Amino acid sequence: MKKTHIILAILAIVLIATLSIGAYLYKVYIKDPIATADTTIQVYITPGMSSDSLCHTLAQQIDPEKAGKIVEFMYNDEYDASTRKGYYELKGSTSIYRAARKLAAGSQTPVTFTFNNLRLLDQLIERIDETLYMSADSIEALLQDEALCAQYGFNTTTIIAMFLPDTYEFYWTVTPQRFMERIHEYYNLFWNEERRNKARRVGLSPIEVSTLASIVEEETAKADEMPIVAGLYINRLRRNIPLQADPTVKYAVGDFSLQRILNKHLNTPSPYNTYLNTGLPPSPIRIPSKTAIDAVLNYRQHNYLYMCAKEDFSGYHNFATTLSEHNRNAQRYHNALNRRGIK
Repeated sequence: MKKTHIILAILAIVLIATLSIGAYLYKVYIKDPIATADTTIQVYITPGMSSDSLCHTLAQQIDPEKAGKIVEFMYNDEYDASTRKGYYELKGSTSIYRAARKLAAGSQTPVTFTFNNLRLLDQLIERIDETLYMSADSIEALLQDEALCAQYGFNTTTIIAMFLPDTYEFYWTVTPQRFMERIHEYYNLFWNEERRNKARRVGLSPIEVSTLASIVEEETAKADEMPIVAGLYINRLRRNIPLQADPTVKYAVGDFSLQRILNKHLNTPSPYNTYLNTGLPPSPIRIPSKTAIDAVLNYRQHNYLYMCAKEDFSGYHNFATTLSEHNRNAQRYHNALNRRGIK
Protein backbone atom coordinates (compact mmCIF):
# COMPACT_ATOMS: atom_id res chain seq x y z
CA MET A 1 0.00 0.00 0.00
CA LYS A 2 2.75 2.37 0.99
CA LYS A 3 4.65 1.49 -2.18
CA THR A 4 1.57 2.32 -4.27
CA HIS A 5 1.30 5.71 -2.59
CA ILE A 6 4.92 6.41 -3.39
CA ILE A 7 4.43 5.47 -7.06
CA LEU A 8 1.31 7.63 -7.29
CA ALA A 9 3.14 10.51 -5.68
CA ILE A 10 6.00 10.20 -8.16
CA LEU A 11 3.57 10.02 -11.06
CA ALA A 12 1.78 13.08 -9.76
CA ILE A 13 5.06 14.95 -9.52
CA VAL A 14 6.03 13.87 -13.05
CA LEU A 15 2.60 14.87 -14.34
CA ILE A 16 2.75 18.26 -12.66
CA ALA A 17 6.27 18.81 -13.99
CA THR A 18 5.24 17.76 -17.48
CA LEU A 19 2.21 20.01 -17.41
CA SER A 20 4.33 22.87 -16.10
CA ILE A 21 6.92 22.39 -18.80
CA GLY A 22 4.17 22.02 -21.40
CA ALA A 23 2.49 25.19 -20.19
CA TYR A 24 5.82 27.01 -20.29
CA LEU A 25 6.61 25.76 -23.80
CA TYR A 26 3.10 26.62 -24.96
CA LYS A 27 3.41 30.12 -23.54
CA VAL A 28 6.90 30.78 -24.89
CA TYR A 29 6.71 29.10 -28.30
CA ILE A 30 3.03 29.19 -29.28
CA LYS A 31 1.15 31.82 -27.30
CA ASP A 32 3.58 34.70 -26.72
CA PRO A 33 4.13 37.01 -29.71
CA ILE A 34 7.61 37.65 -31.05
CA ALA A 35 7.05 41.42 -30.89
CA THR A 36 4.33 44.02 -30.46
CA ALA A 37 1.21 43.49 -32.57
CA ASP A 38 1.78 46.57 -34.74
CA THR A 39 5.32 45.53 -35.70
CA THR A 40 6.28 44.00 -39.04
CA ILE A 41 9.53 42.05 -39.14
CA GLN A 42 11.24 41.92 -42.53
CA VAL A 43 13.48 38.96 -43.21
CA TYR A 44 15.67 38.38 -46.26
CA ILE A 45 17.16 34.89 -46.45
CA THR A 46 19.83 34.47 -49.10
CA PRO A 47 20.92 31.07 -50.45
CA GLY A 48 23.27 29.34 -48.03
CA MET A 49 22.63 31.85 -45.27
CA SER A 50 24.00 30.53 -41.96
CA SER A 51 21.94 30.19 -38.82
CA ASP A 52 24.17 32.77 -37.10
CA SER A 53 23.58 35.31 -39.84
CA LEU A 54 19.83 34.77 -39.75
CA CYS A 55 19.80 35.00 -35.97
CA HIS A 56 21.69 38.29 -36.17
CA THR A 57 19.21 39.62 -38.75
CA LEU A 58 16.24 38.72 -36.55
CA ALA A 59 17.87 39.99 -33.37
CA GLN A 60 18.10 43.45 -34.90
CA GLN A 61 14.30 43.56 -35.01
CA ILE A 62 13.09 41.37 -32.11
CA ASP A 63 14.32 40.12 -28.76
CA PRO A 64 17.60 38.20 -29.33
CA GLU A 65 16.43 35.28 -27.20
CA LYS A 66 13.31 34.88 -29.30
CA ALA A 67 15.38 35.21 -32.45
CA GLY A 68 17.57 32.37 -31.25
CA LYS A 69 14.55 30.14 -30.56
CA ILE A 70 13.13 30.79 -34.05
CA VAL A 71 16.40 29.84 -35.69
CA GLU A 72 16.75 26.79 -33.43
CA PHE A 73 13.38 25.55 -34.66
CA MET A 74 14.27 26.24 -38.29
CA TYR A 75 17.69 24.72 -38.58
CA ASN A 76 17.05 21.08 -37.95
CA ASP A 77 17.07 18.05 -40.22
CA GLU A 78 13.36 18.24 -40.94
CA TYR A 79 13.58 21.10 -43.43
CA ASP A 80 15.35 21.50 -46.74
CA ALA A 81 17.63 24.52 -46.50
CA SER A 82 17.25 25.24 -50.22
CA THR A 83 13.60 26.20 -49.74
CA ARG A 84 14.32 28.91 -47.18
CA LYS A 85 15.71 31.61 -49.44
CA GLY A 86 13.37 34.51 -49.98
CA TYR A 87 11.73 37.55 -48.48
CA TYR A 88 9.37 37.15 -45.55
CA GLU A 89 7.23 39.46 -43.50
CA LEU A 90 6.37 38.34 -39.98
CA LYS A 91 3.67 40.06 -37.97
CA GLY A 92 4.66 40.99 -34.45
CA SER A 93 1.71 38.97 -33.16
CA THR A 94 3.16 35.78 -34.66
CA SER A 95 4.45 33.14 -32.23
CA ILE A 96 7.96 31.72 -32.27
CA TYR A 97 6.69 28.38 -33.55
CA ARG A 98 4.63 29.85 -36.38
CA ALA A 99 7.42 32.25 -37.36
CA ALA A 100 9.87 29.36 -37.55
CA ARG A 101 7.45 27.25 -39.56
CA LYS A 102 6.83 30.07 -42.06
CA LEU A 103 10.53 30.71 -42.60
CA ALA A 104 11.45 27.04 -42.76
CA ALA A 105 8.66 26.17 -45.18
CA GLY A 106 9.67 28.89 -47.62
CA SER A 107 6.27 30.63 -47.49
CA GLN A 108 7.56 33.84 -49.06
CA THR A 109 5.84 37.21 -48.94
CA PRO A 110 5.55 38.86 -52.38
CA VAL A 111 7.47 42.11 -52.82
CA THR A 112 6.12 45.07 -54.76
CA PHE A 113 8.11 46.15 -57.78
CA THR A 114 7.18 49.66 -58.84
CA PHE A 115 8.65 51.79 -61.58
CA ASN A 116 7.54 54.91 -63.39
CA ASN A 117 9.05 57.99 -65.00
CA LEU A 118 12.08 56.09 -66.29
CA ARG A 119 13.78 56.96 -69.53
CA LEU A 120 16.49 54.41 -70.15
CA LEU A 121 16.68 50.65 -69.96
CA ASP A 122 19.71 51.00 -67.70
CA GLN A 123 17.52 52.80 -65.14
CA LEU A 124 15.00 49.97 -65.29
CA ILE A 125 17.72 47.36 -64.81
CA GLU A 126 19.01 49.30 -61.79
CA ARG A 127 15.50 49.37 -60.28
CA ILE A 128 15.13 45.61 -60.78
CA ASP A 129 18.52 45.02 -59.17
CA GLU A 130 17.50 47.15 -56.17
CA THR A 131 14.17 45.39 -55.62
CA LEU A 132 14.63 41.72 -56.51
CA TYR A 133 17.24 39.07 -55.82
CA MET A 134 18.73 39.05 -59.29
CA SER A 135 21.83 40.74 -60.55
CA ALA A 136 21.80 43.57 -63.04
CA ASP A 137 24.07 41.47 -65.26
CA SER A 138 21.62 38.57 -65.39
CA ILE A 139 18.63 40.68 -66.42
CA GLU A 140 20.74 42.70 -68.87
CA ALA A 141 21.89 39.47 -70.50
CA LEU A 142 18.28 38.47 -71.15
CA LEU A 143 17.40 41.89 -72.56
CA GLN A 144 20.30 41.54 -74.98
CA ASP A 145 19.28 38.02 -76.01
CA GLU A 146 17.88 38.36 -79.54
CA ALA A 147 16.19 34.94 -79.48
CA LEU A 148 14.46 35.60 -76.16
CA CYS A 149 13.26 39.06 -77.22
CA ALA A 150 11.94 37.60 -80.48
CA GLN A 151 10.04 35.01 -78.48
CA TYR A 152 8.02 37.86 -76.95
CA GLY A 153 7.62 39.74 -80.25
CA PHE A 154 10.40 42.30 -79.78
CA ASN A 155 14.07 42.77 -80.55
CA THR A 156 16.84 44.01 -78.27
CA THR A 157 16.07 47.61 -79.29
CA THR A 158 12.29 47.53 -78.87
CA ILE A 159 12.14 45.26 -75.78
CA ILE A 160 11.85 48.40 -73.64
CA ALA A 161 8.26 48.71 -74.92
CA MET A 162 7.30 45.51 -73.09
CA PHE A 163 7.75 47.22 -69.72
CA LEU A 164 4.72 49.22 -68.63
CA PRO A 165 5.11 51.52 -65.59
CA ASP A 166 3.02 50.11 -62.76
CA THR A 167 3.23 48.30 -59.43
CA TYR A 168 3.79 44.57 -59.77
CA GLU A 169 4.12 41.70 -57.30
CA PHE A 170 6.93 39.16 -57.49
CA TYR A 171 8.64 36.81 -55.13
CA TRP A 172 11.99 38.29 -54.17
CA THR A 173 13.80 35.22 -55.52
CA VAL A 174 12.00 35.18 -58.89
CA THR A 175 14.36 34.05 -61.64
CA PRO A 176 15.19 36.44 -64.48
CA GLN A 177 13.43 34.10 -66.92
CA ARG A 178 10.24 33.97 -64.85
CA PHE A 179 10.42 37.73 -64.33
CA MET A 180 10.40 38.27 -68.09
CA GLU A 181 7.51 35.83 -68.52
CA ARG A 182 5.42 37.68 -65.93
CA ILE A 183 6.18 41.09 -67.45
CA HIS A 184 5.05 39.73 -70.82
CA GLU A 185 1.86 38.41 -69.22
CA TYR A 186 1.15 41.87 -67.79
CA TYR A 187 1.91 43.40 -71.20
CA ASN A 188 -0.66 41.17 -72.87
CA LEU A 189 -3.25 42.01 -70.24
CA PHE A 190 -2.78 45.70 -70.97
CA TRP A 191 -2.70 45.24 -74.72
CA ASN A 192 -6.13 43.65 -74.84
CA GLU A 193 -8.20 43.32 -77.99
CA GLU A 194 -9.78 46.76 -77.51
CA ARG A 195 -6.42 48.55 -77.42
CA ARG A 196 -5.05 46.49 -80.30
CA ASN A 197 -8.09 47.41 -82.39
CA LYS A 198 -7.56 51.09 -81.60
CA ALA A 199 -3.90 50.77 -82.62
CA ARG A 200 -4.96 49.25 -85.93
CA ARG A 201 -7.37 52.13 -86.52
CA VAL A 202 -4.54 54.59 -85.86
CA GLY A 203 -2.40 52.60 -88.29
CA LEU A 204 0.30 51.68 -85.80
CA SER A 205 1.52 48.51 -84.12
CA PRO A 206 1.56 48.36 -80.31
CA ILE A 207 5.33 48.92 -80.37
CA GLU A 208 4.90 51.95 -82.65
CA VAL A 209 2.18 53.29 -80.35
CA SER A 210 4.61 53.02 -77.43
CA THR A 211 7.29 54.77 -79.48
CA LEU A 212 5.00 57.66 -80.33
CA ALA A 213 3.72 57.75 -76.73
CA SER A 214 7.31 58.11 -75.49
CA ILE A 215 7.74 61.22 -77.67
CA VAL A 216 4.39 62.63 -76.56
CA GLU A 217 5.30 62.16 -72.90
CA GLU A 218 8.66 63.86 -73.40
CA GLU A 219 6.91 66.76 -75.10
CA THR A 220 4.33 67.36 -72.39
CA ALA A 221 3.74 66.35 -68.80
CA LYS A 222 0.15 67.57 -69.04
CA ALA A 223 -2.21 64.61 -69.38
CA ASP A 224 -4.97 66.77 -70.85
CA GLU A 225 -2.61 67.96 -73.60
CA MET A 226 -1.23 64.54 -74.55
CA PRO A 227 -4.07 63.59 -76.96
CA ILE A 228 -3.57 66.91 -78.81
CA VAL A 229 0.17 66.35 -79.15
CA ALA A 230 -0.45 62.77 -80.26
CA GLY A 231 -2.87 64.00 -82.92
CA LEU A 232 -0.30 66.48 -84.20
CA TYR A 233 2.33 63.79 -84.72
CA ILE A 234 -0.19 61.42 -86.30
CA ASN A 235 -1.04 64.21 -88.78
CA ARG A 236 2.65 64.47 -89.65
CA LEU A 237 3.10 60.71 -89.98
CA ARG A 238 0.15 60.43 -92.33
CA ARG A 239 1.50 63.26 -94.50
CA ASN A 240 5.04 61.84 -94.42
CA ILE A 241 6.30 65.03 -92.80
CA PRO A 242 9.32 64.58 -90.48
CA LEU A 243 8.14 64.64 -86.87
CA GLN A 244 10.82 67.20 -85.94
CA ALA A 245 10.36 66.31 -82.27
CA ASP A 246 12.94 68.00 -80.06
CA PRO A 247 12.97 65.13 -77.49
CA THR A 248 14.26 62.75 -80.16
CA VAL A 249 17.15 65.13 -80.77
CA LYS A 250 17.91 65.20 -77.05
CA TYR A 251 17.87 61.38 -77.09
CA ALA A 252 20.18 61.30 -80.12
CA VAL A 253 22.57 63.75 -78.46
CA GLY A 254 22.33 61.85 -75.19
CA ASP A 255 21.36 64.87 -73.11
CA PHE A 256 17.77 65.27 -71.92
CA SER A 257 18.71 68.36 -69.92
CA LEU A 258 19.03 70.53 -73.04
CA GLN A 259 16.76 73.57 -72.69
CA ARG A 260 17.50 75.00 -76.08
CA ILE A 261 17.90 72.99 -79.27
CA LEU A 262 20.52 74.49 -81.58
CA ASN A 263 21.40 73.75 -85.22
CA LYS A 264 24.38 71.66 -84.14
CA HIS A 265 21.96 69.43 -82.22
CA LEU A 266 19.52 69.21 -85.13
CA ASN A 267 22.31 67.87 -87.36
CA THR A 268 23.27 65.04 -85.02
CA PRO A 269 23.39 61.86 -87.16
CA SER A 270 21.17 59.24 -85.56
CA PRO A 271 18.18 57.11 -86.55
CA TYR A 272 16.45 58.73 -83.56
CA ASN A 273 16.84 62.26 -84.91
CA THR A 274 13.40 63.00 -86.37
CA TYR A 275 14.67 66.20 -87.98
CA LEU A 276 16.90 64.13 -90.27
CA ASN A 277 14.61 61.11 -90.68
CA THR A 278 10.94 60.70 -91.52
CA GLY A 279 8.66 58.36 -89.61
CA LEU A 280 9.06 57.06 -86.11
CA PRO A 281 12.43 56.35 -84.48
CA PRO A 282 13.43 52.67 -84.09
CA SER A 283 12.14 52.34 -80.51
CA PRO A 284 10.71 54.37 -77.61
CA ILE A 285 12.97 57.14 -76.31
CA ARG A 286 11.69 56.50 -72.80
CA ILE A 287 9.43 53.99 -71.06
CA PRO A 288 6.03 55.56 -71.80
CA SER A 289 3.27 55.62 -69.21
CA LYS A 290 -0.09 53.97 -69.77
CA THR A 291 -1.59 57.46 -69.82
CA ALA A 292 0.61 58.45 -72.76
CA ILE A 293 -0.13 55.20 -74.61
CA ASP A 294 -3.87 55.71 -74.19
CA ALA A 295 -3.46 59.33 -75.32
CA VAL A 296 -2.07 58.05 -78.63
CA LEU A 297 -4.82 55.45 -78.97
CA ASN A 298 -7.42 58.12 -78.22
CA TYR A 299 -5.70 61.01 -79.96
CA ARG A 300 -7.52 64.29 -80.62
CA GLN A 301 -8.43 64.88 -84.25
CA HIS A 302 -7.44 68.35 -85.49
CA ASN A 303 -5.33 70.01 -88.20
CA TYR A 304 -2.32 71.05 -86.13
CA LEU A 305 1.11 70.37 -87.60
CA TYR A 306 3.29 72.54 -85.35
CA MET A 307 3.75 73.08 -81.65
CA CYS A 308 5.93 75.27 -79.48
CA ALA A 309 6.22 75.65 -75.72
CA LYS A 310 4.21 78.53 -74.36
CA GLU A 311 6.18 81.61 -73.46
CA ASP A 312 4.68 81.59 -69.95
CA PHE A 313 6.64 78.39 -69.15
CA SER A 314 3.43 76.78 -67.88
CA GLY A 315 4.34 73.46 -69.47
CA TYR A 316 1.60 73.83 -72.07
CA HIS A 317 2.08 74.51 -75.78
CA ASN A 318 0.87 76.80 -78.53
CA PHE A 319 -0.33 74.83 -81.56
CA ALA A 320 -0.45 75.95 -85.16
CA THR A 321 -1.69 74.72 -88.54
CA THR A 322 0.66 76.85 -90.66
CA LEU A 323 4.40 77.47 -90.54
CA SER A 324 3.98 81.25 -90.38
CA GLU A 325 1.76 80.94 -87.32
CA HIS A 326 4.23 78.53 -85.76
CA ASN A 327 7.14 80.90 -86.41
CA ARG A 328 5.34 83.66 -84.53
CA ASN A 329 4.75 81.29 -81.59
CA ALA A 330 8.39 80.20 -81.69
CA GLN A 331 9.62 83.79 -81.71
CA ARG A 332 7.61 84.59 -78.59
CA TYR A 333 9.09 81.55 -76.86
CA HIS A 334 12.67 82.38 -77.89
CA ASN A 335 12.19 85.94 -76.66
CA ALA A 336 11.08 84.52 -73.29
CA LEU A 337 14.17 82.30 -73.19
CA ASN A 338 16.38 85.30 -73.92
CA ARG A 339 14.76 87.30 -71.15
CA ARG A 340 15.55 84.49 -68.73
CA GLY A 341 19.10 84.12 -70.03
CA ILE A 342 18.56 80.51 -71.11
CA LYS A 343 21.04 79.51 -73.79
